[in-house]
Amino acid sequence: MKKLRFLVSLTTDDNDYQIEQSESAEQVARKTGVEIQIIHAQNDAINQSTQILKAVQSPKELRPDAIIFEPVGGTALPQVAKAAVSAGIGWVILNRDATYIEELRKTSTAPVFGISSDHVEIGRIQGRQMAALLRGGGSVLYIQGPSENSAAKDRTAGMQETKPASVQVTMLKAQWTQESAQRSVRSWLKLTTSQRAAIDLISAQDDSMAMGARDAFKELTNEDERERWLKLPFTGCDGLPKTGQAWVRSGLLAATVFVPPNTGQAIEMLVDAIQNRKMPAERITTSAVSIPALDALGRKKL
Repeated sequence: MKKLRFLVSLTTDDNDYQIEQSESAEQVARKTGVEIQIIHAQNDAINQSTQILKAVQSPKELRPDAIIFEPVGGTALPQVAKAAVSAGIGWVILNRDATYIEELRKTSTAPVFGISSDHVEIGRIQGRQMAALLRGGGSVLYIQGPSENSAAKDRTAGMQETKPASVQVTMLKAQWTQESAQRSVRSWLKLTTSQRAAIDLISAQDDSMAMGARDAFKELTNEDERERWLKLPFTGCDGLPKTGQAWVRSGLLAATVFVPPNTGQAIEMLVDAIQNRKMPAERITTSAVSIPALDALGRKKL
């Protein structure tokens, strides 16, 4: 049997979750004997579409057997997906719902499916963390991912669903990177509204953005203001062992949400599907958990 070749397309190489996605893919590829190529779109949807289409349109002997990708933009590249499946290439979407999957599966001879975190539930966990940390109510500076990204929208919806009515939220946007969150918070701090804001907690939709917010507050020249901001609780999301979980242990974050990487799981499922000539389930959902546990967070002294 020939060695399987998979293309893994990730959003960026400047985000701790995407780095973990890459490492997970490499680890499982070694274990399963699959040859993989990992590419990064650098948060550019057009670039991602071009990169993947180039692989799909390459000579048959150079084409991957399957493509695993985490979309950058608001769409999950339906035309590229159709071209891939028409060429007999398997197609796996990570962390995004795509309505076209069901239709493609009707005619595809290659595996087509999606694996996603439950982003609404991730947001619900963040809302519950706010409730635990701000038991008397308060105000949160909340840093979202990009407006067009469905994961960011779903996390916001989940957070709004579970946060107490006594908790008010001011929202900023960033691009899933530490640097972009730093810029966003830096710009917000220049506004007169920020000077009047009585913020009690900073929460971000991923850990790197939470750390970017900390970086922006560190830049304040007024020592009292700088210390006031940095003493507030910060929460994030992704909760990976080397980053988010380590930052919780060190006190840089009050809490995070562990979101397991899923590229490795996608590779294992593809290998099984191709070798056994079967179509996997259309959509698989992974589970997220609060770190620390919500009951422990409720007892935490800030």
